[in-house]
Formats: sequence, structure tokens, C-alpha cells
Amino acid sequence: MKFLRIGDVVLSHDVHGLGSGKPAIVFINSLGTDRRIWDAVVDDLAGDFTLLTFDKRGHGLSDLGQPPYRIEDFSGDLAGLLDHYGLSNVVVCGLSVGGLIALSLYEARPDLVRAILFADTAHKIGTAEFWAARIAAVRENGIGSILEPIMTRWFTAPYRVADNADYQGYCTMLERQPAEGYAGTCAAIRDADFTHVARTIAVPTLCVVGAEDGSTPPDLVRSLADLMPGARFETIPGAAHIPCVETPDLFLALLRGFVADLSGD
Repeated sequence: MKFLRIGDVVLSHDVHGLGSGKPAIVFINSLGTDRRIWDAVVDDLAGDFTLLTFDKRGHGLSDLGQPPYRIEDFSGDLAGLLDHYGLSNVVVCGLSVGGLIALSLYEARPDLVRAILFADTAHKIGTAEFWAARIAAVRENGIGSILEPIMTRWFTAPYRVADNADYQGYCTMLERQPAEGYAGTCAAIRDADFTHVARTIAVPTLCVVGAEDGSTPPDLVRSLADLMPGARFETIPGAAHIPCVETPDLFLALLRGFVADLSGD
């Protein structure tokens, strides 16, 4: 676990394989989670790649900063991390709001981006009314008040059972995120529309989505893929919004295949 000040925030992060010369992948986690959602993926890939995971501002052990945020705040933080470690030409893997951050990073710093894997995300997510209601609920009653409906979007019914300790752990992860960081990120998603950026993507892209995703359903993710010439689209059976947790082997197979294909470009 490492900490680094980027601008007005200290970011908690991990980096593996630095200086190895191996291809670099950066992972951007979803709203209400921290970088630990990538643990199974990182454990599998370690030794084969240079890997960077981090907690967005307002999440995990990173600073709160000054919410509400803009997506550009997150992409600026990420660019600062990549510059600090001398990483460029990276494969960016963004989940949910992480996909919006990937689009913002590409818009501002295309020199950093080799390819993008968009997981369970879109160029625009939700409506202003939806996010206003979410922000109000969190500020008035805390994150715990929205736990159940969020979990039905994040995970499939077979995963959401009382004797699944992993499921209970991810419930705790969500509830322990800073409420103002969560609400501030909701505001960033509310105000984000990267349709224009998606149409300009000129690097290889893969869009994947859990077949039972209730947050960014397959048709929405496909609409992102349709904006990007040459983008691939894949659904992941048996998964909802966070396939890197629920079906890590299937997610890894798609990620490894995508990165392997880049060597032939």
C-alpha cells in the first residue's frame, strides 16, 4: 500500500512490477468501492504485467478532496499517478464510473492510453433526476439506506445469499465509503456526458458487461461500443455489475485475450 499527493489529494494506491518493462494495466474501480475489487484480477496477472490500482478521491483510503467532483478531477488524479511512475502507453480498464474516467483521460491525455477495456459502463450513465434522488438519500439517511437496491444491481441473486461471506464483505465495503465522497461522485456522474469523446476513440477498445447488470445493462454498454469504430462487445454470463468480483475467471479470460491481441497491432 502506497500514498502519493497529487494536487489537492493524497491517493492510496498499489503498483506491481514497476520497472519490469512489462505491459502496463491500470484499473479504475466503480462508485462505492475501492481498489480491493481488483484483488483476484491482480493476483492472477501479477508477474506478467505492470499493474496500478488506486482509490479514487472520496473512496477507500484516499483523501476526500473538495466534493462535489467532476470526472475530470478523477482523470487528473490518474494522470498524475501515471506521470509519477513514468507509465504511458497503458491499457486502461475502467469499471462503471471508471469507464467515464477512462474516456476523460483519453480526451485530456491520449499519450497515456494504449487501449481501453470498458467494463459495465457507458458514455452517459443515468439521468439527472436519478442521481439527485441518490444524492439526497445518502445525505439524509446515509449509504446504508440504499444498500439493498444497490446490491441487487451489483450482484446476481445466487451471489447475494446470507452465507456468502464475500457478499457480506462487499456490503460492508459500500457502507464504509465516505458519504460525501460517494455523493460527490454521484454528482460527477450526473454531469458527465462523454458521447463526443467516445466517437473519437482511436485505440483498441473492448466493452464487457455482466449479463444481469442492473446498473448499466447490456443494451446500454452496447450503445457505447456502437459509438467506437472497431469496438468489441462481450457479455459475461452469471455476472451483474461487478464481474471482476463475481466471475473473475471469465473477466480475466476476456482481459488477457484483449491484451494479447494488442501485440499484433
